[in-house]
Amino acid sequence: MNALAHRTRDWLTFAALVTIGAAFRLVGLGSTKGYIIDEVYYAKDAHSLLLHGVELTDKGQAEFIVHPPVGKWIIALGIKLFGYNEFGWRFSAAVVGSLMIGITYFVAQRLFSHYFLSVTAALLMTVDGLQLVMSRIAMLDIFLAFFLLLTLLFLLQSRHWLAGISLGLAAGVKWTGFYYLIAVFAFVLYTDYRRRKALEEDKPLLNALGRDLWKRSTQFILVPVITYIASWIGWFAGSRGWDRGWANNHGGLFSFIPAPLRSLFHYHSEIYNFHKSLDAPHPYMSNPWSWMIMGRPTSFAYTAPKGCGASSCASEILDLGTPFLWWAMTIALFVACGYWISRREWQSGLLLLMMGAGFLPWFAFQQRTMFNFYAMAFEPFAILILVYVLSKFLESEAKRGLRFYSVVVLLIAIALCFLYFFPLYVGQTITYADWHARMWFLSWI
Repeated sequence: MNALAHRTRDWLTFAALVTIGAAFRLVGLGSTKGYIIDEVYYAKDAHSLLLHGVELTDKGQAEFIVHPPVGKWIIALGIKLFGYNEFGWRFSAAVVGSLMIGITYFVAQRLFSHYFLSVTAALLMTVDGLQLVMSRIAMLDIFLAFFLLLTLLFLLQSRHWLAGISLGLAAGVKWTGFYYLIAVFAFVLYTDYRRRKALEEDKPLLNALGRDLWKRSTQFILVPVITYIASWIGWFAGSRGWDRGWANNHGGLFSFIPAPLRSLFHYHSEIYNFHKSLDAPHPYMSNPWSWMIMGRPTSFAYTAPKGCGASSCASEILDLGTPFLWWAMTIALFVACGYWISRREWQSGLLLLMMGAGFLPWFAFQQRTMFNFYAMAFEPFAILILVYVLSKFLESEAKRGLRFYSVVVLLIAIALCFLYFFPLYVGQTITYADWHARMWFLSWI
């Protein structure tokens, strides 16, 4: 197959995968009325950004906001197109969630150079319950995951300047993106060193630090930081943002820094203090130890409506990742660690780094209130780790046909598991007995 045929096939596959994903994510998007969980914050903030450029209360007063504005600006695009209603404020998440499926295909192509494995990675993204739920709700985590996945794609394409911009946008959704900034910066420096060592240079480490460090610092520190600061343009442009004029009454040692930047720094110190002290108990809080096995999913909405043909009905939106998929990814995580230790393959190293950057930092905040849907940030990399392990399983010559059909059986089992739990992902009304049958563990209730 020539290069043109390859590109045509890839883009047709991309279009087909995104279309399939969009069908699950857009149909009935506005059927659940009212605000779902934190939509009460993010949808309102997005609407305020659209109207005023900053987040204001219903009374027009400056509001203290604990997350940067990029994700809310993206939500605002949907509101601009379809109005301030359920479909409008959820539309952008559905589009981004659908695009993630196609991007996963291209990322997998770069990692594995294998059509079946690339389609497999994208389809696994399609049938993940957590990704579906977060694609149908106006919250920030799907946008964070999107920009992090896009960063990996640009990194694999050696488009480092675009990767830096994407990292800045990720941090502009949630500060979790800054963990990835550190991880990616370290990775590119290491690859520069390895490249120079492969060329048998006399002093590869010193050459990498002396010749590559400044360029990489610009690409993966300066560019992301500038992008992040630029995302606050609405706050800079006016005077109504929270503590916009703080620096006018506070000088000190740093008075030589422009007042708007000092005010923004003060704002960020207050945001940091908020997150540091966020330890209020919540009935659906969960520890990161439980995220991979879906130990305590978050119930976003639960009602007991009528009309299911039984005396008792239930309708719930639960951020439950497809259990068979997440349990398989948990096993694959350990297997991939073993492969990296024994073989030092770059695919396993890079994917483990990307997953670790979004997962491991949470273990340092055991007292903080955390939720299962925080796993959305590293979900794409967990899927790719599973596909990596499947690639190792399939590369063996022994019983190749049996191995291939075993993988197909696993994929079918995951897809059927997704369909079984589908009513809980979209808030479908079912009988209480059917709902209870899907509560496989008491911690899911």
